[in-house]
Amino acid sequence: MSGVLSRIITDNVRPEPDKVLQEIADYVHYYEIDSPVAIETARLCLLDTLGCGLEALKYDNCARLIGPVVPGTIVPNGTKVPGTSYQLDPVRGAFAIGMAVRWLDYNDCWLAAEWGHPSDNLGGILAVADWLSRTYRASGKSVVSFAKQFKIMDVLKGMIKAHEIQGVLAIKNSFNAVGLDHVVLVKVATTAVVSKMIGLSRDQTIDAVSQAWVDGQSLRTYRHAPNTGSRKSWAAGDAGSRAVNLALIVQKGEAGLPSVLTAKTWGFYDVLFKGKPFKFQRPYGSYVMENVLFKISYPAEFHAQTAVEAAMTLHKKIADLGKSAADIASVMIRTQESGNRIINKTGPLYNYADRDHCIQYMVAVPLLYGRLTADDYSDAVAADPAIDELRAKTTCTEDKSFTVDYHAPDKRFIGNAVKIILNDGTELEEEVHYPIGHRLRREEGNSVLLQKFERHVRGRFADGQQVQSILEKSHKNIGELDVDEYVDLYVKKDEIC
Repeated sequence: MSGVLSRIITDNVRPEPDKVLQEIADYVHYYEIDSPVAIETARLCLLDTLGCGLEALKYDNCARLIGPVVPGTIVPNGTKVPGTSYQLDPVRGAFAIGMAVRWLDYNDCWLAAEWGHPSDNLGGILAVADWLSRTYRASGKSVVSFAKQFKIMDVLKGMIKAHEIQGVLAIKNSFNAVGLDHVVLVKVATTAVVSKMIGLSRDQTIDAVSQAWVDGQSLRTYRHAPNTGSRKSWAAGDAGSRAVNLALIVQKGEAGLPSVLTAKTWGFYDVLFKGKPFKFQRPYGSYVMENVLFKISYPAEFHAQTAVEAAMTLHKKIADLGKSAADIASVMIRTQESGNRIINKTGPLYNYADRDHCIQYMVAVPLLYGRLTADDYSDAVAADPAIDELRAKTTCTEDKSFTVDYHAPDKRFIGNAVKIILNDGTELEEEVHYPIGHRLRREEGNSVLLQKFERHVRGRFADGQQVQSILEKSHKNIGELDVDEYVDLYVKKDEIC
């Protein structure tokens, strides 16, 4: 044997836990969230995330994966899955909630060296908070010793911490560069936050987080050509459910692995990260939630959001000239390096997941129809030959200035430019640096985000009184509400499991 695996490790002295593990545990247990901006952003993020989950449930490919492993099982005082009548154990509940909120690629986003969607962590956080609240309400601590009544404010602060752990780890560390999917960070962040929720000590939280790092990590291949598929839509749900399970295993007494990251030969760094330790730009605080990106206007992979916005503007300009997409001779897209690497895709598109990760498709649809909705990724819409004809006329290249601004801490732009040349030689170009969901357009975007939430609530519930109750309870004082009572508002009363 040669290389890293040839090194035989004989020293069995247990080291102190890795610094990364200790810093995560210290943050979760001791850092006080006191940022009004972060808390209000977390409220908006909670509503948006729940709304995305409700909207996803109208798609059978998502809905059929939700429910108990054994059909008909109802868990007493278990987690209720918003938008359904299911009541599940917290592990399965975390999967269901996490999968639904991610299914349409419409929840929030964080872009750095690693990409991701920090609100994916809500699956595990809400599942555990709801389960423990219902258990405590029913029997105090007699059945589950760590049961307690959680308030929505506890969920908001848990979200802020999960966002921060995932986001700060992502700023300087590219897991995609070694072929790993970003849901590894969902697993780590959710494990950390849930550990404290279920009463683990600081040292036990270190143990639990070490278990998350040693757990098998997902390969990104399900997000890229030629293997793009719907696993990318439930991968975060899977990560969240594994996180809850790992925390509960440690609660039962399982020990951790103190040098899970740094152990020579067998640790995470040597096995999966090319021997390189993690780098950090900043300490944990509330920066990520305060600067998170919301997908407000379009259910599109975030690197394409500004390209879609530019295409929508160009659609109107073409119409103002008395022309249509049929008059387009060529389309040129300039994007960031990350966008070019993730969603620049040619050739056949085989499914919904393929289409919502193809920038050429996401630009063609608005140029043709003046819209981009979740339904536009369906087989029925994709069957229009005009879409592939326009894709064939489209080129996509990296604009290095967009890449620089993408990584700049004071900007975090997601720039795209779309230029079209018409058959008569007319040239039209639109350049957009950051979408409406960016922090620099937060004031403009908040009202539209709440409209998006209301639209998703009304789309899921036929009972007008139920809709009104949800909207009224989701105001700025939502933090005072008991978690289980708020989740009860989202039960689908006319559904038979």
